[in-house]
Amino acid sequence: MTTTTAPPAAAGTPERARFTAVLRAEWTKFRTVRGWVIAPVMAAVLCVLFTYLVANGTHTDYCTGTGDCTPGHAFVPTGPDGQAVADSYYTVGRQLTGDGTITTRITTLTGVTSTAPTSVAPSQARQTRPGLTPWAKAGILLRPSTRQGSAYAAVMATGGHGDRFQYNYGHDHAGRPGRAPRWLRLTRTGNTLAGYDSADGTTWTRIGTAHLAGLPATVHIGLFVTSPVSFRSSADGSRTLATATFDHTVISGHATPGAWRGQNIGAGEQDFYPTLRSGGYHRAGDSLVVSGSGDIAPAVVQGLLGANTAASSQPFGLTVALIVLIVVAAMFITAEYRRGLIRITFAAIPGRGRVLAAKAVVIGAVAFVIAAVAAAASIPLGEHVLHANGAYVFPAGALTVVRIIAGTAALSAITAIAVLAVGAITRKSAAAVAGGILVFVLPSLIGSLGSGGAVTWLYRLSPAAGLSVLQALPRSALVDYPYTFGNGYYPLAPWAGLGVLAAWAALALAIAAVVLRRRDA
Repeated sequence: MTTTTAPPAAAGTPERARFTAVLRAEWTKFRTVRGWVIAPVMAAVLCVLFTYLVANGTHTDYCTGTGDCTPGHAFVPTGPDGQAVADSYYTVGRQLTGDGTITTRITTLTGVTSTAPTSVAPSQARQTRPGLTPWAKAGILLRPSTRQGSAYAAVMATGGHGDRFQYNYGHDHAGRPGRAPRWLRLTRTGNTLAGYDSADGTTWTRIGTAHLAGLPATVHIGLFVTSPVSFRSSADGSRTLATATFDHTVISGHATPGAWRGQNIGAGEQDFYPTLRSGGYHRAGDSLVVSGSGDIAPAVVQGLLGANTAASSQPFGLTVALIVLIVVAAMFITAEYRRGLIRITFAAIPGRGRVLAAKAVVIGAVAFVIAAVAAAASIPLGEHVLHANGAYVFPAGALTVVRIIAGTAALSAITAIAVLAVGAITRKSAAAVAGGILVFVLPSLIGSLGSGGAVTWLYRLSPAAGLSVLQALPRSALVDYPYTFGNGYYPLAPWAGLGVLAAWAALALAIAAVVLRRRDA
């Protein structure tokens, strides 16, 4: 091994210049050892290779978009903003040309829940018990077409969240609390939609408005009912069905004459979102009784298909790469102790803390760059292979992908710095490598094999929390869903999880700095 030490700083040299000289010396040490240069490159190659192997081992069937789907394939609608959405409901409506208004009263809203979990086929889940899920929805819906994933605006009563005005799956405005009976109104003026509610049908309160760009002259407008899966635990949920009674329904404007037309949207057994059974409607005097199952909301329950994301096939490759970087980080300081060269370093640079800081900057920068390159190559490769194998990949925006790449790089850099600190504490290569794997890799491996409360806390408190930066699945307050690790979610926000890992690294560095000052080289 070839090493270079920095000469003593001249008297009066600024602190920044002295640290720059130390940093330059440590970088020279690193780049002059061929194995230390080759190993990080191999780490990047292994990360890409194992990402490919994991993605290539995933085979499922799906279809998306507006085309026909082969029977037996799961259909995943895509919303107007490019996000995956759930879009299953029953509607009774007409065509409306130009501006207009529809008013109705919901007199009752009830529901039933299947006694069987969603893992059971819908045909075997017919037994039910009374129960209205909080996000059951009944109200008025307007959209350019009934194609799943198309834009929409709706004013509704819900099972437990009061009246709402929602549009394009992720936008929500709250109205009056409480349940039916309730009056609702939806108006169209050009491309602008407004939702209102009222307790008596006389005094109206506007809940919210939406502007749907490119709305055609003729649109679908009518009543709708839907009811999502109800989750008793993080393990499984139950299909539900809601039934609403509408009366005093009036449409003003140029609506198609004649009878109301019922239509079941996205409620087949092979659809993405589990439904209890097909909805329907019938007349009861002057009222319309409508039943529906499913949801109109952001799709956060991708675990029901398999949570493939922009980074879902990367963790195993990242783990392999981290092990290689751990070995390099440990050797970067323990090799000097093993050969006795650390004495020369400390003799030339009495400020031992600056030596440790310079080594941390060098190994952190190397790990950051290598991991960023590996992630930038792995993510599109994994996504391409998953698509080629027929696996659905949850849409992720450009900012999400950039955050995952940057987070992966930061995770690798912090881990390498932490292991460097462990090496400064132990002075032994084997102990530093074993300690680094035990503390910074093993918790993530244990967590990937299980679920439940213990795993949740493991991903909250241990260095495994840093893997939260790989989070790509969306969360939504409009969906009741157990956001657990077993369902493809991390318990902490991406940067919060990285902060936990950084706290562990800071603790290791602080201990290493104290140890370096208090004992002989």
